[in-house]
Amino acid sequence: MTHLRDRTTKPVTFRTLTYQIGLLLALESTREMQTKETVIETPLEPYRGQVLGDNLVLVPILRAAIGLVQPFTDLFPDVSIGYVGLERDHETAVARNYYCKLPQLAGRHVLIVDPMLATGGSAVQTIRLVQENGGQNVSIVCVLATPEGVRAVEALDPKIPIFAAALDRELNTRKYILPGLGDYGDRLYGT
Repeated sequence: MTHLRDRTTKPVTFRTLTYQIGLLLALESTREMQTKETVIETPLEPYRGQVLGDNLVLVPILRAAIGLVQPFTDLFPDVSIGYVGLERDHETAVARNYYCKLPQLAGRHVLIVDPMLATGGSAVQTIRLVQENGGQNVSIVCVLATPEGVRAVEALDPKIPIFAAALDRELNTRKYILPGLGDYGDRLYGT
């Protein structure tokens, strides 16, 4: 996290760190998911093992969350992926929805992924979209969260789990996370 926050970290290193933190978040956010027994054939004999019992859906919020998709697909190759595009208005700090494409959500475990849970507005909008489309078993996965963002999600539904690599101190008057790390998408893509 310290290297992610460092303003001198180059995009290539930022992407590598995002991947590494994403792996940890992928493991932590699926730790409590149910497994089921399955039998496979090894080259020598049948083997009884465990696989995920829940169908997993990943819903990254565009664009910054794209950097967190690969760790999940590397660990869970059968994951379905939907996308929600939200763009922050820098004057009001309210996100505008410009894209939504979701797979079947009913009866599946949905992980909404966004690196920054700042005001919580984007997360709340996405939770509502997911729920309107049949998703009920929802979790939030983020790199940074703020107390304000956590409260916004809890106000909507206090039972929604939030998995974050760090809980930062607060939002400033412009609704940016402190100490934060800057604009995640800009840091990720060098823009």
